[in-house]
Amino acid sequence: MSKQKSRNTGIEMALRKALHGAGFRYRVHRRPVKGVRREADLVFGPARVAVFVDGCFWHGCPEHATWPKNNAEFWRDKIETNRRRDADTDERLREAGWLAVRIWEHESVEVATDRVISAVRERRRASGVLE
Repeated sequence: MSKQKSRNTGIEMALRKALHGAGFRYRVHRRPVKGVRREADLVFGPARVAVFVDGCFWHGCPEHATWPKNNAEFWRDKIETNRRRDADTDERLREAGWLAVRIWEHESVEVATDRVISAVRERRRASGVLE
């Protein structure tokens, strides 16, 4: 498990490159809300959008998750704990006025980029922050 990348994965780097190329600026691997020990992959501060790029295995993707047969109870508990923590993170951010956007690693970069851009633009318009 220690060999698995948790930062700067292929999809994350491609998403960052696409967003930067579209003129969007963000912070990388930051805690959006002080006091909440959860780190987002991308943070759009003024728009209050936190982007998480989730791995299909580690976060229990409904389309691609696999359940290992070896040590099955351990892995099911680990993945279910990750899913509960993700839901808790989303709720904590929502309560603090933030929007959590979750991107699955299997999503195309184009679709993921469009989702993030739409969320950021919508939040900017709603809050009166200029483009």
